[in-house]
Amino acid sequence: MTKSSFKRLSRREFLKLGAAGVACSACGVPLFAGETSGHEAEYYEKLKDGKIKCHICPQECEVTNRERGTCGTRENRNGKYFTLVYGQVAAANIDPIEKKPLFHFHPTKKAFSIATPGCNFICKFCQNWEISQKRPEQVKTIEFSAKSIILNARKRHCPIVAHTYTEPVIFFEFMRDCARIGKEKGIPNVMISNGFIKEKPMRELCRYLGAVKIDLKAFTDDFYRKICGGKLKPVLDTIRLVKQEGTWLELVVLIIPTLNDSPREIDRMTKWIYRELGPDVPLHFSRYYPTFMLQNIPPTPPETLYRCRKIALNNGLNFVYIGNILTEAANTYCPHCGALLIERAGFAAEIVGMKNNRCAKCGQVIPGVFD
Repeated sequence: MTKSSFKRLSRREFLKLGAAGVACSACGVPLFAGETSGHEAEYYEKLKDGKIKCHICPQECEVTNRERGTCGTRENRNGKYFTLVYGQVAAANIDPIEKKPLFHFHPTKKAFSIATPGCNFICKFCQNWEISQKRPEQVKTIEFSAKSIILNARKRHCPIVAHTYTEPVIFFEFMRDCARIGKEKGIPNVMISNGFIKEKPMRELCRYLGAVKIDLKAFTDDFYRKICGGKLKPVLDTIRLVKQEGTWLELVVLIIPTLNDSPREIDRMTKWIYRELGPDVPLHFSRYYPTFMLQNIPPTPPETLYRCRKIALNNGLNFVYIGNILTEAANTYCPHCGALLIERAGFAAEIVGMKNNRCAKCGQVIPGVFD
């Protein structure tokens, strides 16, 4: 197998990419989200005394005039709610789809991956905290139109657009517009998310998205409240909803020693997945490395990841992967005959045992979206 890595766009390339969608930075000078007029947000309610209540995510922030919600990206301006990050791209890279990770959605393909500043969680282990935990005016961005995102993906031979790195829920309107245009143009968009979103906006997204990957941070509300600043139940509700809508779904659990790695918790989690979603939703257990505010916890021992995988397989799940280490447990095997279907090393992937969406050996249909 050939070695593969994501392509990080140079500063010059990043500025050039934005040219098609920039209204006031033709000279290539970076824009700051705080300098723009803003784009009126959706899914909010006007309250008394000029307050508004946001209905994008379960934080349900009530915001007074000239204040912002928890995410720091939505602002009340005289009783109207504005998103300050519509089209304000802080990161743009060309990644393998396996990096998201999405293993059953157009494997081996490249994704034009973008993010704006901001997040509706404050995860103490966030690896992209430099842009997710900053306000828009604190991060250099380039302004894109939704159309220009799709055009740039096509120009760079990326058949997929990924909304990733930070939390796409907070740039809902921009992601939705990109996904709608992408669906029309044959370039599916995928959402790499914490799943902390209200039902109505998520159902709208499912009309346009090709796939959703949700980080299931843990299976206890205590973890969500203390480590992420959120709640578990809304995430579980979103996971069920995406599955019900028929949008391709994969789950990732970052296993953090002492916090969410107990066999009992993994047993409960994987039984819930089997019961609510069925045996074929891919589940990824990823290795944790110290970062941000959790520098005192050591990396996850590989044996812990293998133990989690064994529990999940014993509970009936067919596609259980291990990430962030080199291992054969990153490969896809036929659940019927055990044949190797997709071989992976890091972010490199090679289809070795499939014909269309079936096992080439026994003919078993493999769930997913395959070319």
